[in-house]
Amino acid sequence: MSIKFGASILSWIPPLWTPEGGKYAIAQSQAAGFDLLEILLPASMEFDALTVKRQLKQHHLEAVCSLNLPANCHIPYYPKVAVKLIKAALDKTATLDVTLLGGVLHSAINVFSGNLRTAAEEEIICEVWAEVADYAQHLGITIAIEPINRYESYVCTSAAEVLQLIERVNAPNLALHLDTFHMNIEEDNFREPIIAAGNRLAHIHMTESNRGMLGEGNVHWDDLFGALAEINFQGNLVLENFSSSVEGMATAVSLWRPSRHPAWELARGSLKFMKENAAKYNLV
Repeated sequence: MSIKFGASILSWIPPLWTPEGGKYAIAQSQAAGFDLLEILLPASMEFDALTVKRQLKQHHLEAVCSLNLPANCHIPYYPKVAVKLIKAALDKTATLDVTLLGGVLHSAINVFSGNLRTAAEEEIICEVWAEVADYAQHLGITIAIEPINRYESYVCTSAAEVLQLIERVNAPNLALHLDTFHMNIEEDNFREPIIAAGNRLAHIHMTESNRGMLGEGNVHWDDLFGALAEINFQGNLVLENFSSSVEGMATAVSLWRPSRHPAWELARGSLKFMKENAAKYNLV
C-alpha cells in the first residue's frame, strides 16, 4: 500500500451529485493527474454506482466514497434513520468496489442541541458505529470519521474526540478522517493529532485555511507532512479546495469573495504542492 493523491468532486462540481457533473469530475481528475476521486454520495442515494464504476475504469481512476449526514440523520436524535442511510452508502461503496467510506458520520452538519455533547449521546453514537462497522466489515470497507469545526457541529470537533469514541467501539475497521481546514480551527497544532492517530488515520482532506491554493494560507504544512512521515502514513491525501469559477459553488460552500484561482489551476497547483511535499518527506 502507498499514498494516493486524490481530488474531491468539490474541486470540480457543487456538492449535489448529478450524472453529468460526476462524469465531468471523473474526466477532470484524470486529466489533472490525480490517482483517485472522492465521491461525495448524495443523501438521496440517487447514484448509479455501476455506471460510475465503468466511467472510473475507463479513465483509469480509483475512488473513495464519503457521506455527510443530513439533518434527518443526526445520530443523537435519529439513530435508526442514520444507520439505514450509512448502510445504503456502504452498499453503494461496495458496488463501486471501493474500500473506504469517509465523511461526517458522527452527526449532521449544522444541527445543534444548544448544549455540550452528553454521555447519553456518546452511547448512541457508539451503538450506531458498532452496527455500521460490523456491516462494513462484511463488505471489506473501512469507515473513516471526520471531525469538523465548532460552527458546523457540537459532537466531534477534534481528532481526539473521534479517536476516543473509536476506542470505545473497538471495531478494527473504524478509522479517522482528518481535514486540514477544520484542524486549522480546532487543533492545537498539525502534528500531535496525526501522531496520536497513528495507523488509525486513513484519509485526509488537504485544504488550505482559506479553501484556496495549498501553500497560500495558514496551514502549517511542514508540521503535517513531517508527522505523516513519522507514522509512515499509507492512506489518501485528497484535495478539497473550492473555486468560485465552478457555477453554483459560491452559494453552496459560502465563497463570498471571488476565488484567486480557477478550478483547473487550483487543482493542478495543489496537486503539485502535495507531491513535492510528500517527496520532501520521503512519503513517496
